[in-house]
Amino acid sequence: MATLLGSESPCTGGKRRNCNSNIVTKLTAGKIRGQGFSRGTQLPGGLLQERDKRAKWHGIPTLLQKLYESSHPNSDLSHAHSFLKVLSSQLSMEAMSFVTEDRKTAQESTFPNTYTFDLFGGVDVSWTFHFFTQKNYALNDDLVKDCLSVLYNCCICTEGVTKSLAARDDFVLFLFTLMTNKKTFLQTATLIEDILGVKKEMIQLDGIPNLSSLVQSFDQQQLANFCRILSATISEPDVGNDDKHTLLAKNAHQKRNASPSRAEVNQVTLLNIPGFIERLCKLATRKVSEATGANFLQELEDWYTWLDNALVLDALMQMASEEAEQSKLFSLHPESSDESSLATSPLRHRLPQSMKIVHEIMYKVEVLYVLCVLLMGRQRNQVHKMLAEFRLIPGLNNLFDKLIWRKYTASNHVVHGQNENCDCSPEISFKIQFLRLLQSFSDHHENKYLLLNSQELNELSAISMKANIPEVEALVNTDRSLVCDGKKGLLTRLLTVMKREPPDSSFRFWQARAVESFLRGATSYADQMFLLKRGLLEHILFCIIDSGCTSRDVLQSYFDLLGELMKFNIDAFKRFNKYVNTPEKFQTFLTQINSSLVDSNMLVRCIVLSLDRFESLTEDVKVVEVLSECCLLSYMARVENRLSFLFRLINIINVQTLTQENVSCLNTSLVILMLARRKAKLPFYLNALREKEYAEKYPGCLLNNFHNLLRFWQRHYLNKDKDSTCLENSSCIPFSYWKETVSVLLGSDRTSLCAIASYIDEPFMDLDRDLLED
Repeated sequence: MATLLGSESPCTGGKRRNCNSNIVTKLTAGKIRGQGFSRGTQLPGGLLQERDKRAKWHGIPTLLQKLYESSHPNSDLSHAHSFLKVLSSQLSMEAMSFVTEDRKTAQESTFPNTYTFDLFGGVDVSWTFHFFTQKNYALNDDLVKDCLSVLYNCCICTEGVTKSLAARDDFVLFLFTLMTNKKTFLQTATLIEDILGVKKEMIQLDGIPNLSSLVQSFDQQQLANFCRILSATISEPDVGNDDKHTLLAKNAHQKRNASPSRAEVNQVTLLNIPGFIERLCKLATRKVSEATGANFLQELEDWYTWLDNALVLDALMQMASEEAEQSKLFSLHPESSDESSLATSPLRHRLPQSMKIVHEIMYKVEVLYVLCVLLMGRQRNQVHKMLAEFRLIPGLNNLFDKLIWRKYTASNHVVHGQNENCDCSPEISFKIQFLRLLQSFSDHHENKYLLLNSQELNELSAISMKANIPEVEALVNTDRSLVCDGKKGLLTRLLTVMKREPPDSSFRFWQARAVESFLRGATSYADQMFLLKRGLLEHILFCIIDSGCTSRDVLQSYFDLLGELMKFNIDAFKRFNKYVNTPEKFQTFLTQINSSLVDSNMLVRCIVLSLDRFESLTEDVKVVEVLSECCLLSYMARVENRLSFLFRLINIINVQTLTQENVSCLNTSLVILMLARRKAKLPFYLNALREKEYAEKYPGCLLNNFHNLLRFWQRHYLNKDKDSTCLENSSCIPFSYWKETVSVLLGSDRTSLCAIASYIDEPFMDLDRDLLED
């Protein structure tokens, strides 16, 4: 409390200091206990003035008292505003230093004015004054701005203020009504954004008065800012620790909360606002002036180091716009202008032209995020239809080279990993959000063909015709008026930049995910050949084998993409064998696969499924030739290798640790056993698991774990239509056969050679009997 209490004098100063300390102590205790003094306005004014100088309160308690007295009916608001302006000025300097300098921990020694303001109840006084006066008077914009500024500055500099405001639902809803005023919109939006970011319970959008007309009244800039607010209202809250991400915990949560979440309800509320999605599409695809000069990227990064806060950036842009208007006036009245002073004005000197592009990029990040969340929600088909109708994909395609992936030298550009807790620059965030949108747009949806242009669609048709296979229905039904324009579609442009990325660039992860989503679902030979002809397989193999890539995230995304690209495609396996043409290369490839089966198991599943398909095509000369020559197929054809994968897949997971990330290991092990069952070899595989247990001196451990995993599998998948459809599409095995195989494996008849129970000796039976019990 040193900065508040001042130094102690040898004699009477000690008593004064104790008095100051008592005031602070009582106010603090009153806030905590809810008893006694809770704000400075309850203390005698004379006492506050007497202690002010020594305690270095800078007159803040006295100003608050005057502001409080001026907020009653029939009081003169001009006096109140004068007090508020003084307070705003005192707090603004501290807030600006927090925003523009290195981040500091909010504490009293760093921000004494803001701390004192909050200690003496300034936040309560300010929001009460603002709430009361706005409801009872027609206020001028400056008064509203100053009040919002005071509250926002306190949120920045004083810990706990934002949470305190967030707890007042009536105040939060009231703030939304202030967004109708364009002059105070920016301050209001930024305060709301901060408040919603810490609010314990998600706000319900349908509780905002006249939300539809409010949103429809926004201009495009306001709508983009509003998207920043929406991100906290339509996304499911992060559940936090890893153990809460387990499927067991998620299923229990869904069982307890069967009704739609607040986020889902909010998504529906937004979709019901007329013109909302159409305007977002226009925002996402509108063009901006292209930056000039070779140093744009460095300039952008230098500015971003202190323009992290959206309020500062928007404020600068607003000042720049006002300056531009002023410049126009001067040009109309040259006799009143001072061109030399205008050219050398501080703002003109400090604000680079490229800031406008950064501004637009930051807006697009928020818009793309909202669209991405809506695409992943329950109303996905409705959103898809609107995004196609409003030509989002062709619009993004037109921006790709000029804005999304401009050509620049990135040798000194540090790319953050996608899992790091760091603040990415607008440029990086924009690229990642764009790639996430493409992934969500393409994933298991027929609209994925909108990522191509007409010429590329014709190429797909020609591939199908040459292979003498029918075109996929989704391709035939694609509305050609909604596809990409120009010489290249969006998918082809993405492949081009994908090959140029550095080996460990986190963009590779998102790029591979976006391309993989185009292939996911029912396997399409034409789609695969379209990408194979563009050298994708060789690029992936280079990244895995030869590039020295060490990022597990990037490698996992490439394994998954390789699996979708090669599945059931004999040409892909032939190309693989041509690239992996030495024992050393093949061993490196196997080492990468075996280093983390959680990451590579989808590729293992692809190889197993493809081998099974090819072995049934013994009359096809090409297939027989590749089967005999391909090192990868020959490796997987050896039963001991399939058993090795099966052992490890079952051993690296259990029910308590199953997540959306590793549940694929369980499904891959099931694929191996389903294919064995088709060939009447299931007893052989189960007995091999039993022998492995005894060899490792852990009898019953592996099989009991697998038994528990399959019991969980039944509960999880028999209630999830989407997941079951994905399993069927990705494996070309009817889901009925999946269910039947699991039932056979879980059979209780110990005489059945296909039941797991038959291979567990009685003393070791049901090690985890109660694991799944309710």
